[in-house]
Amino acid sequence: MGKQLQVDWGETKQKTVNNKEIKLYFIAFVLANSRYKYMEWQARPFTTRDAIRCHENAFQFYGGRTEEIVYDQDHLIAVSENAGQLLLTSEFQSYVNERKFKVHLCRRADPESKGMIENVVKYIKGNFADSRVFRDIEDWNERARQWLERTGNHQVHQTTKKRPAEVFLLEKQHLQPVSSLLSYESTNNQSITRSVSKDNTIRYKSNRYSVPLGTYHNTSENLVWIEVKQEDHNTLVIRKEANGEVIAEHIISSEKGKLIQNRHHTRDRSKGVEELKQRLISHFEDQSQAAAYLDEISQRYPRYRRDQFAILYKVIQQYPAVIDRILTKCTTEKLYNANDFRDIAHHLNTLQDEPVEQVQSFYTSSPKHSHIKASTRSLDAYTNILGGRI
Repeated sequence: MGKQLQVDWGETKQKTVNNKEIKLYFIAFVLANSRYKYMEWQARPFTTRDAIRCHENAFQFYGGRTEEIVYDQDHLIAVSENAGQLLLTSEFQSYVNERKFKVHLCRRADPESKGMIENVVKYIKGNFADSRVFRDIEDWNERARQWLERTGNHQVHQTTKKRPAEVFLLEKQHLQPVSSLLSYESTNNQSITRSVSKDNTIRYKSNRYSVPLGTYHNTSENLVWIEVKQEDHNTLVIRKEANGEVIAEHIISSEKGKLIQNRHHTRDRSKGVEELKQRLISHFEDQSQAAAYLDEISQRYPRYRRDQFAILYKVIQQYPAVIDRILTKCTTEKLYNANDFRDIAHHLNTLQDEPVEQVQSFYTSSPKHSHIKASTRSLDAYTNILGGRI
C-alpha cells in the first residue's frame, strides 16, 4: 500500500454536439494496490507543464503520493535511459526533486511492468469515452469525475475482486503527504495552474473556489495561476498571469466538496464597462467609427479595457474639440491604444498653445508696423530705479 502509482497517456476521437469529430487527449493514473483511478482530459496534446499540473491534481485527488511512479518512456518526462541511468527533461527533473518520488521507466516493448495502467487506458477508452458526445472540455472532465465515482472506482475489479474505492480507504493512510506549494516553481517565477470552469470557479483540495465573473472565456485556455501564501499557509491566491495582479484570495477550507465564494465575484463587471463604452461613443460625431475603434481596443486589451476606456474618457473631458480629429488619426494609423490617443491629444493642444512670436518667425516678409520704434532709456535711469545697485 502506498508503494506505486502508474501513469500513462491516451487519446480518442469523439463526436461533438455539432456532429463533428474532435481529438481529445487524457492522462490516467492508477494506484497499484487499490486500483483507484484518476484521469484528466484536454483538447490539445500534453506538454510537460500539463503533465506536472495533472500530477498535482492527482495528488490532491488521492490526498498524497506514492513512493514511486511508473512511466512509459515518454518524451514529456524523459530524454533517455542508458542501462538504468535516467535522463529526465529539466522541468520534470525539477519537479521530481521537489516531490521526492522515485521514477521507474519501463523498458520499451515491456507491457508487463505497467500492465495495470495500460488496462486502465483501454478501460477509459472502451467504457467512459465510448459513444459519449463531447460538448466542451469542462463538461467532459466533470463527467469523467462522475464516471470514476459511479463506475471506474466503484465497480468490483476483475483481478482483486474488490471495489477500488473501498480498498483505497485503507491505502490512503499509507500515502506520503504533499505540500500545497512547489518551491522550485516559485524560484522560477512560475506557479501551479488550475483550469477555470464555466461557472467561474477553480478546484483546489476537493473544494471549488470562485473567481470574478467573466474570468472564463469560450475562446481562451482558461488557466489561472495559484499559490498559497508562505506566511500563513492558509490563504489561496489566484492570478490570471504567473506574476500578474491578484484576481481572487480565499481562506483555504479544511472541508471537502464545498463552494467557497466571494459574493463580489458574482457581479457582472462587464455591464459597467459596456455602459462606459456607450458613453464614450456618444461623444463622437462618427459613432460607428468610434464603436469600431473601441471594439478593437477591447479585443487587444480584454483584461485592461476598463483602464483603456477610463483614459479615453479623461481625454474627451479635457480636449472635447479635437477628439474627432484624433479618432480619425488613430484609425488611419492603426493606433488602437488609449495612451496613443492621449498623446496625440496633448500634441495637438501644444500646437494650439504655441506663442504668436514663434508663429511669426516663419514669415518671410516683415510684419506690419515694423517701422515703429520702441523708446529707450539711459543707463542712469535704471541705476536710479534700483537705488544704485547695478
